[in-house]
Amino acid sequence: MDRWPTGRLLSTAARLVEHAWNEKLSAMGLTHAGVIALDVLAAKGPMTQAMLAQIVRVQAQTMGKTLVRLETHGHIQRVRSQSDRRSHVVSLTDAGAQALSQARELERAVLAPVAVDTDKLRRELQTVVRDLAAGDSSQVTKAIVNAVDPAVDVV
Repeated sequence: MDRWPTGRLLSTAARLVEHAWNEKLSAMGLTHAGVIALDVLAAKGPMTQAMLAQIVRVQAQTMGKTLVRLETHGHIQRVRSQSDRRSHVVSLTDAGAQALSQARELERAVLAPVAVDTDKLRRELQTVVRDLAAGDSSQVTKAIVNAVDPAVDVV
């Protein structure tokens, strides 16, 4: 690993953390993708399924599969939009908010045995994401960061 490029280390670490986290989340009827959807709903409030898919940067069909699982476990509620009967408005339930809180605790538990300051690691990773996004000329990259962290104005 000493010769691995930083990108390979980051992607390998990300896959290992996501795999371990998904194992713990499955008992709650959640996946990593589901937690991301719940987190966006908690931060931004109810929105259409299409808007949620756009913010998370997945296809509407992919988001639909995630939402079916979340709805089955009572984490979200979908109702027909009053303004556009073709779409559904997705909202976080109390059970979903509680599941999101538990998922955050599980994430910390995944990293607990690792000999690293996880708070510092989070801050360092946030810096990497923000700084690289700010230096990227792609509007798509900037939109991704701004959508998930509106406090950061990457222009």
